[in-house]
Amino acid sequence: MTVATIIKEGGFQAMKWFLIVLLLLVGFFYFFPENSSRPEQKQEQIKDGNLQKEASASQGIMSLIGKSAEEVKKQFGEPVRIDYSAYDYKWWIYNHQPQTYVQIGILKNRVVTVYVCGEKVNVKPFQINQPIKDIFNKIPIDSSIPVSLENGTYRFELSEEDLTFQPLVKLGDVYAQIYVDRFTGRVSSVRFMDAETLIKMRPYELVYRGKLLAPKLLSVKEQKKVELANAKQILDITNVVRQRHGVEMVRWDEKTSKAAYEHSKDMKENQFFSHESPLHGDLKDRLVSSGVNFQIAGENIAAQYVDGAAAVEGWLNSESHRETLLNEQFTHLGVGVFDKYYTQNFIKPQ
Repeated sequence: MTVATIIKEGGFQAMKWFLIVLLLLVGFFYFFPENSSRPEQKQEQIKDGNLQKEASASQGIMSLIGKSAEEVKKQFGEPVRIDYSAYDYKWWIYNHQPQTYVQIGILKNRVVTVYVCGEKVNVKPFQINQPIKDIFNKIPIDSSIPVSLENGTYRFELSEEDLTFQPLVKLGDVYAQIYVDRFTGRVSSVRFMDAETLIKMRPYELVYRGKLLAPKLLSVKEQKKVELANAKQILDITNVVRQRHGVEMVRWDEKTSKAAYEHSKDMKENQFFSHESPLHGDLKDRLVSSGVNFQIAGENIAAQYVDGAAAVEGWLNSESHRETLLNEQFTHLGVGVFDKYYTQNFIKPQ
């Protein structure tokens, strides 16, 4: 669930009613490409076991799943930072360059997940920015994905929208979630996971028998670390996306981030989802009260995504949010995450 808005200082009142109407329209408008129906499986499709061998043989990053932290260091060096996650593992962040951006999730000294949006990273049997139709022609895309573990049996049920814009593919013992940019029809990013991590995250509807795996409950201190980690990753991935589309990257702004955090917290605690807070007003009101001076500002909000990376992919696939995300006028960004409520505040300072 996502909502977006943009305001300009000085002309805000003139735009207010326009934005209200626009948001109402956005609520009923959902863009699908002409060829958004589930593609038919072709006879030349390759079985998942062969795909896994193909990826491993070429040392694609999928082959990291199950490897040790020491092996990751040998290949990638020390991470730029280590972030908490809500799913037991810790993210090792490699954000040296947008084209090589990688997040590697490590639990008990083993790699359990990898998220990639950098175009130059080897994600075979896929490729970032690859036309999704090429993958649909090569790999079986199913609406029902079974998972078997000692603790029980599980089955993920994908909707038609899931199949088109975030299909899940089983590659041997590894599961690949492919995020698709619906406006270009190309792969935006790929998330590889082992079975336990997939079940803990539950990014799709799940039917199960036996024990439902769940991440451990976080302390208040740990939850704050997860929220800050998601905010930092949203900044990183936003800049990867902007660079990919030829737009200047944005810089972190602390005051704006605090305003964004307070709005996410406000939405969660007061059970609403809107740019207009019953207590703190609209975007302009909130930025001004936080001491943020700006010429133009824009906001994206989202709720209930599994993490910051998924939230950015959601914004990218909504026309109004995409316009905000890729707006070349913005130079700074503040991000605030509270639980699973996400707020992006873009600004151009005065």
